[in-house]
Amino acid sequence: MKKIEHQTFDEERALYGSDGVSVAHCTFDGPADGESALKESKNIEVKDCLFNLRYPFWHNDDLKITDCMMTENCRAALWYTHNAVITNTRLHGIKALRECRGIIIEGCDIISPEFGWSVSDIDMRDTSAQSEYFMMRSDNLRFNRVKLKGKYSFQYIANSVFEDCDLDTKDAFWHAKNVTVKNSIIKGEYLAWYCENVTFENCTIIGTQPLCYCKDLRLINCRMEDADLAFEKSEVNATIDSHMISIKNLKSGTVYVSGVDEMIMDDPEAKGKIVLK
Repeated sequence: MKKIEHQTFDEERALYGSDGVSVAHCTFDGPADGESALKESKNIEVKDCLFNLRYPFWHNDDLKITDCMMTENCRAALWYTHNAVITNTRLHGIKALRECRGIIIEGCDIISPEFGWSVSDIDMRDTSAQSEYFMMRSDNLRFNRVKLKGKYSFQYIANSVFEDCDLDTKDAFWHAKNVTVKNSIIKGEYLAWYCENVTFENCTIIGTQPLCYCKDLRLINCRMEDADLAFEKSEVNATIDSHMISIKNLKSGTVYVSGVDEMIMDDPEAKGKIVLK
């Protein structure tokens, strides 16, 4: 593998089309303000590098990124890339991951609006993220020990599993399909409206008007805090080990709950049952 070390690159497509290259302790920045440094490259290892220019990793195959910094000027860092491992790296540019497949992200710090659109087979673990519209229209996500602060996250995702996560995000999981969330905290308003075949197990759910217009929704041994007007027009089977503020017009199924201040059933189509444990 060819080694490139302790160099600075600022020209357009500086290392375009590289194959079998190790890049270490390099800086991608400078007055030429060039883009797409490693576009169309494969079998690339990048370590301890600074990326302050746009679009460095487009159409890459078999990529390893370790201990790197991608600044807010490093826009759209990874697009159309397959089989990448990113560890201990800061991804701070907008739209950092899009239309990629087979990506492992571990021990990273993400500050990136519109991160992860239309991606698949993403394994993220021990990572923190700040983002809006995080992971939209993506599938086959596997998240472990991820801490997220954001808005409008995981909309239109499918076939995904989340475990031991801390998700503080408004309007999360809208229109999600075939998703399981275990042993996690999910905080935010209007959780998972219009979702289908979604399961929350051993989770704490915090926020107003959660889980409305859902199909085949399951909650197993969950807690709900500040939950009012929950489950409106939803098909749900749930066991809630906490007190709720209100449940509204449960369409079908049964909710077993420790206590609820108000049960609103003023829709003739609401046929669900609420059972106090």
